[in-house]
Amino acid sequence: MNRSHRSAANRARNPQQKSTRRRSALGITLVVLVAIIAAWWLVTEVVTDWLWFRRLSFQQVFTTRMITAVALFLASAVLMAVVCAVTMAIAWRRRPDKPAPLESDVLDHYRQALARRTRLVIALPSIVIGVIAGAVATTHVDDVLLFINRTPFGQRDAYFNKDVSFYTFTLPFLQFVLGMVLATLIVGTIVAAIVHLITGSLHASPVRFRGPLPGTPGGEPPRVEVHNPFGMAAQVHLSIMFGLILVVYGVQQLFARYEFAISDNDTLFTGIGYTDDHARITARLIVAIIAFICAAMFFANARLRAWRVPGTAIILMVVSSLLIQGIYPAVIQRFDVRPSEPDRERPYIQNQIAATRQAYDIDDVSITDYSAKTDVSHGQLKSDAEALPAIRLMDPAIIAPTFEQLQQVRGFYTFPNVLDVDRYEIDGKKTDTVVAAREIDINGLPDQSWNNIHTVYTHGFGMVASYGSRAQANGEPEWIEWDIPPQGKLNEQQPRIYFGEKQNQYVIAGNVEGADPVELDTPGGNTAGGEQHSTYTGTGGVPIGNPITRAMYATKFGDMNLLLSGRVNQNSQILYNRTPQERVKAVAPWLTVDQDPYPAVVDGRIVWIADAYTSTANYPNSQHINMQDTISDSASSWRQGTDTKQVNYVRNSVKAVVDAYDGSVKLYAWDTSDPILKTWEKAFPGVLTDKSQASPELLSHLRYPQDLFKVQRQILGRYHMTDPGNWYNQSDLWVVPADPRDKSGKAEPPYYLSIKWPGDAAPVFSQTAVYVPNKRENMGAYMSVVADTSNPDYGKIRVLRLSDTQQVPGPNQTYNAISSDQSVADHLLPFVGQGGSGSADALYGNLLTLPLGDGLIYIEPIYTQRKDSSAGSYPVLRFVVARYGTHIGIGTTLQEALDTVFGGNSGASTGENAQPGQAGATQQVPATGEEAVKANLQAANDAFSAADKALKAGDLATYQSQMQVAQAKVSEAMAAAGG
Repeated sequence: MNRSHRSAANRARNPQQKSTRRRSALGITLVVLVAIIAAWWLVTEVVTDWLWFRRLSFQQVFTTRMITAVALFLASAVLMAVVCAVTMAIAWRRRPDKPAPLESDVLDHYRQALARRTRLVIALPSIVIGVIAGAVATTHVDDVLLFINRTPFGQRDAYFNKDVSFYTFTLPFLQFVLGMVLATLIVGTIVAAIVHLITGSLHASPVRFRGPLPGTPGGEPPRVEVHNPFGMAAQVHLSIMFGLILVVYGVQQLFARYEFAISDNDTLFTGIGYTDDHARITARLIVAIIAFICAAMFFANARLRAWRVPGTAIILMVVSSLLIQGIYPAVIQRFDVRPSEPDRERPYIQNQIAATRQAYDIDDVSITDYSAKTDVSHGQLKSDAEALPAIRLMDPAIIAPTFEQLQQVRGFYTFPNVLDVDRYEIDGKKTDTVVAAREIDINGLPDQSWNNIHTVYTHGFGMVASYGSRAQANGEPEWIEWDIPPQGKLNEQQPRIYFGEKQNQYVIAGNVEGADPVELDTPGGNTAGGEQHSTYTGTGGVPIGNPITRAMYATKFGDMNLLLSGRVNQNSQILYNRTPQERVKAVAPWLTVDQDPYPAVVDGRIVWIADAYTSTANYPNSQHINMQDTISDSASSWRQGTDTKQVNYVRNSVKAVVDAYDGSVKLYAWDTSDPILKTWEKAFPGVLTDKSQASPELLSHLRYPQDLFKVQRQILGRYHMTDPGNWYNQSDLWVVPADPRDKSGKAEPPYYLSIKWPGDAAPVFSQTAVYVPNKRENMGAYMSVVADTSNPDYGKIRVLRLSDTQQVPGPNQTYNAISSDQSVADHLLPFVGQGGSGSADALYGNLLTLPLGDGLIYIEPIYTQRKDSSAGSYPVLRFVVARYGTHIGIGTTLQEALDTVFGGNSGASTGENAQPGQAGATQQVPATGEEAVKANLQAANDAFSAADKALKAGDLATYQSQMQVAQAKVSEAMAAAGG
């Protein structure tokens, strides 16, 4: 009977068992499937990255960082996992022989699980926690590499007398190691306490009463007895763990003293101040000693088993920390420092000024007092004649639509919103130019199919360049390089642009031998055969002829077309990470890349030049800045984002060059004295190329970087004051003015142009900026840096400090004067109409400031653009305005504007002459003869007309200046006639 009953019972349970087995098998299958997918994804990411780095010959960067990351992961994961497993195992082995029953069903369930599968229950959470710790540790690859390869700065801080390398390379590594060890001990203590709790070594403290029950009359009052909640094993174990935690915490506090040299305290400045020196640093030392004492008490408690002693010590440590680290420094700061802050902080401000100027490389800036003239005289610019023909009238931020309309060729080509300024040797003379690369814009494609985006429209075509200082007769740019195929003087031997600022999508390039090319090369119209196609022959992509490689990239980009398309063949390459910034950041992640890479034709090829910086936020006592906020201005909002990070040391250590056709990257070591660069060179030997290997033509296009100049401009605004009292009072604070053309109030950008510095023999390609005094709009100082790398003074920053006794108008004051000037309004009236009712809008160009004529002169081009933008309107140069002091002149050329300002004759020639009614014409008018007589008489007639209008309007200043111009033109006409 029993056997038959059991058989029946088994048959009854069998369906349920089969169902359980099926669910179990399904679960295992799903787990295996997820594991395979995760492994494939991980392998795909690693292999495709390796292939990409190897293609660029930067595999050393990949392998070094990968090996370091793996080593960090394993070390941290093993440390965390082992500590957790060991502490849990100790807690389990020291469990009570007769554990007390648990009131919680959950804890009881875990106790049973731990008893049945001890190793699994201990190992599984240990491994998971270890993996998490390892993943966190991999974010510190740079800290480890910098520490291993650290290079001394040869400079010591003013307080601890340690080399700067200790703060930049050693301290971050020690913070990481101590933080990881402390986290490991804390987590190990927590998991050990959990096991002790489950096993009954930790239990709720029973409360017992002696004497009569509460509330009963008579007898002695009840006494409460609280039993020790720790079992002996748990007490010994946890006491040792708490002691170890306090030891590591104490060591952390010892090294935390050095953090004051690189921290922002009380918002006055970065670095050690009076309160830090006299309270906070000592407080950290005291807390470290207390922590060591508390640790000793916990170690002793492992034997004494008296929790009152270490518990009291912990309470005392917390209270003392609050007192000596919080309240005491706050009292010192509030009642001692603040009332006498300039005196108390004076030596610390002095050290902070010196460190900041050194960290930002402005400690040798040349500042000259400059008594700028504001009065004008006949022939005042005679000594500066050589500088005038180089004054840039083409505004890169204005004429981008002009490039677009005149040189776009097809809707799928595009130019950037702000063009670039460069220099080329044209007809044997260095010439400032405005340049742009004609790139592909997939948004302009009428058919945005996968094939079109990824296999047909793969590249842009050609550079476009115009003279910076002159325009055609109709106001359009005068081209140096134009059209498809390129025509002009830049010698483009390889004009195809596969890598550029607009190239954000991957493309498939290359084809089997003998197959018809599918990549659009040039649109129709340039040859009898119509549009032309080509096949990529460069090495900028990763070969994906292998089916496995192709499958990996299909996974990477989530695009099955890479597997299915017939246009992907055995010779195909996949080109991605195609912007210059992406490529440089990828091969050198330790660099910060300038937000404005610019194109240049070098040795017949189009290349992208990008300045790159080494930086740190750990330079002792140097002022922190936010990089993104500092470099932001009215011309940079469209640019790709720069790292939003705090820095207090920066060097232009690398010049990076990215070939626009094959995507190759070269990193030229530029500032070889930089210790951070030397450290990275040790980490990645052979990755950097010596700058002596740069070709002469490449060197001619390198320039002083824009972002670094902005950073130095911002810092110098306050740190030109080397006296601590002046620095504290901000009595001579210089501020970057707002761009007068920008309604949002963003800062005026610096400008690249050739200027003749007072005392120099010839103009020099420079980057310039201006300052105004704090909360005022008159000119405070004029700043420039020699931007031409071929010049022996490259990188030299010079400042003209304006006198306070005679005010010189600032940019916003000048812009307001120009835009409200009656003569300017009269010239613009035929175009913009009364109250803006005309057919065109006036666009004011960049307001350039130049040190000329023993003063400062403003030059501003004015463009007009038809209001009907749908008809393809674009800006053309119409007038040029000049202002010197309070004197304003306007003309169709710079020459006319300057002559108007300086009494009819500026004393120098700009190299341009204009026919009446032509804006910025470049035709040369003979010095003598009938044509010269006619041109000068017409100019005189125009000036007489302008003078008459000014007289009727009551503008006597303009009337006088125009009469002087007219008289000068009559004299020139007479001279041309031989009279």
